[in-house]
Amino acid sequence: MTIAEIPDGHVTTPKGFLAGAVCAGMYASGPKAGGLDLGILFSERESVSAGLLTTNTVRSAPVYVNEKRFPAGRIRGVITNSGNANAPFGDAGITEAEAMAALAARKLGVADEEFAVCSTGVTGVLLPLEKIEAGVPRIELSADGGQDFARAIMTTDTVSKEVAVAVKDGDRVLYTLGGCCKGSGMIHPNMATMLAYVTTDAAVEHSLLDALVKETANATFNMVTVDGDTSCSDTLLVMANGAAGGETIRSGTPEAGQFGEALLALCTELARKLAADGEGASHLITVEVGGAASLAEARNVAHTVALSSLVKTAVAGNDPNWGRILVAAGRSGSPVMAGKTSVTLQGVPLFDRGVVLDFDEEDVHEKMKRTEVVIGIELGAGDASATAWGCDLTIDYVHINADYRT
Repeated sequence: MTIAEIPDGHVTTPKGFLAGAVCAGMYASGPKAGGLDLGILFSERESVSAGLLTTNTVRSAPVYVNEKRFPAGRIRGVITNSGNANAPFGDAGITEAEAMAALAARKLGVADEEFAVCSTGVTGVLLPLEKIEAGVPRIELSADGGQDFARAIMTTDTVSKEVAVAVKDGDRVLYTLGGCCKGSGMIHPNMATMLAYVTTDAAVEHSLLDALVKETANATFNMVTVDGDTSCSDTLLVMANGAAGGETIRSGTPEAGQFGEALLALCTELARKLAADGEGASHLITVEVGGAASLAEARNVAHTVALSSLVKTAVAGNDPNWGRILVAAGRSGSPVMAGKTSVTLQGVPLFDRGVVLDFDEEDVHEKMKRTEVVIGIELGAGDASATAWGCDLTIDYVHINADYRT
């Protein structure tokens, strides 16, 4: 079996999924005014679903609605708006979120409980439900609508984030997976860090899908950090509708492992896209940690270094200041011993188990001008490894967030 990325693939690349989007007028001004801001993603067939929601205890209204609907594993559609997070933090918002989901469900002729609802944008402002009510009837769904849907959910994102992969046996495609996500700021581990939607035309048993979604999120979306903040709206939803045919993929089978690899590949690419498009970012930062005593310790070190403001600003200035990397690792809470730890930057060894190495600083400076900066840390304490993704910190991040509501 092989996993191959599909050129120009998106969330409705898998069979049996439709999507569409319109401008509902959620933005009164700014670059998104007049653009797509309300979308629906839908499976034509009944589907098995699994999802995760924000761990932030201050949560938007849609999260409360989805919290009740996700456990049944029967979600086959989601309606999402940008421009307003529907986070007035009270019962009024929940009523509006339920009404928003009901509008989409009735349009598609399914039960309200089969639709999830998400909102993203400014918090603390009531959702203009009348704009949703006017916009839903105008949404035209199609198998080519995934790209419009991905654009509609963007807020401060500069690009839409989409990918699809095919699982193949030789030249024969067994099934496909597609996905899209949005997120540029308020991104940090602890599920969910963003809005993300994944579809597949494979048939997957619910218990397996549920377990794989948690496992995959921990290795991908929960390893992304932009600014240390999680939002009140973060959601990951995965839907499997079986439209590709074939036997249901069940736990404990080789097919389950193959599906898990495909889901991991898809979500890894989406996670990288999130980090690369961090607010104001000019570099994607990849932190690869090896030689840890446990997976938890490897992930902890990788998270900490990727989030470090001093590391992020050094990368912004193309400064090979490896000391910031080592010190950030040392404050992670995981046991990091300088005498056992080695650091590389863009593949160049800078520090090796307590010894400062000679290196061509101008050469590394030039290598750091690439769009991706790779930091390698070897802890010398075991065999566990982990990768985290982040971005540099520029003055543009301050401008974006200082002017977010004005």
